This record gives sequence, C-alpha cells and structure tokens, in this order.
Amino acid sequence: MTLRIAEIFGPTIQGEGALIGEPTVFVRAGGCDYRCAWCDSLHAVDSAYRNDWAAMSASDVWDKVRALSGGKPLTVSLSGGNPAIQDFAPVIARGKAEGYRFACETQGSIARPWFADLDTLVLSPKPPSSGETVDWAAFAACCDAGAGGPQIVMKIVIFDDTDYAWAKDAAARYPDLPLYLQPGNPDVDPAHPVDLQASADRLLWLVEKITADRWFTPRVLPQLHVLIWGNKRGV
Repeated sequence: MTLRIAEIFGPTIQGEGALIGEPTVFVRAGGCDYRCAWCDSLHAVDSAYRNDWAAMSASDVWDKVRALSGGKPLTVSLSGGNPAIQDFAPVIARGKAEGYRFACETQGSIARPWFADLDTLVLSPKPPSSGETVDWAAFAACCDAGAGGPQIVMKIVIFDDTDYAWAKDAAARYPDLPLYLQPGNPDVDPAHPVDLQASADRLLWLVEKITADRWFTPRVLPQLHVLIWGNKRGV
C-alpha cells in the first residue's frame, strides 16, 4: 500500500484546536475532496502539486516520524488535505505499539474505521465562506466511526457574521462535542507577512461576539502557528 504524502515535519507544536501547544510531528497527506476558498495548505490539496507528493509505504512514513522524534513518543497529527482519503491504519498501529499518540484533523466528509484507533479526532466542518457545503450525514458517519475510541471534538474557522451564525447551528446539531472556534487567516500566501494586529483584531471580534451573545459553550483560540511563524510551511 502506498500513501501520498505532501510533507512530514516536526517536532513542533500544534497550533490550534484541542491540542494547541502540544509537541507534535505532522504527517500531511496529499489530496483532498474539498477546495476551500481560503485553504492554507493548497500544496497538499490541489492536484497541480501531486508530482511533489511522495509515494511512501506505511513503514517509510513511520521511519520518518520516528527519526524526527528521536524515538521518543509524542503526538502524531494526521492532516492534509484530507487524510481520511487514505488508509493510515498501518501507520497508527506501528506508532501505538511504540507508545505514540495519534490525532487526525478532517472536515468530516469521509468516515474511516481507523478513526476508532485515534486518541483525538478533530472534525472541522467548513463554514459558508469556504465555498463548500457540509454533508451532515457523512459528518455523522465520521462521529460513528470514532465512537468509543478517541476524544472527538469540533473545530470551526470563522471569517464573518455568516460563518458565526452557521457555527451556532452546527454546534446545536452536536451539543455533546467540545467546540473550538478560531478566527480565519484571510491572507495565506507564504510570501506575505502576517499582519499581527489584524489577527489580534479578528480574535477580539470573535471573543466579543460570543460574550455579547452569552454563548459560553465554545473555546475561542488563535491560530498559534500563524502568530509565531506566519504563513511559513512545514512548521
């Protein structure tokens, strides 16, 4: 079995969501069934980059992760693109046998049996600003696939008032899922520096929205990696 891998990097820290700040090695899969308007990982999404994706066996992937981490167990994050397109079960099995933990972030469009073997499953349905439409039946199937296994959380990126209202509706569908909100980054070009004040302003806007609404369910977090490294890839 061959996996299409856009990049493997770390150790670094998780920059967002439930595991923010946690030391992590990232395995970024190549390929995605979505084309979000504000995607910050087009190099792992767009088929125009497919010749840059490495064809690796599960053993190859695991050897790279192990080398990067020095053989010391930590969290391995499966991201993309959409990692659910591919079968990461053998990689997870290798890592679990050596004491590593696994997280996966996916939009919830494709369910996989190996979700049950994760430690954390981050489902990140895409709001209207993405240009995509969520298939809630597929999302439910992803929840079912992970039931009884990992911690399942929902993370939503917010760009505007429409996204915010949509996130409230999404949260109402799944009130038992811990919810993480983060302001979106509108300029993801690696050649452009990040406007840190604008990032802080977007975070403040979101904080003020939830407090004014007395919506105390979600946790609001920044994209920590953007604040530290900007739009640089592979960190």
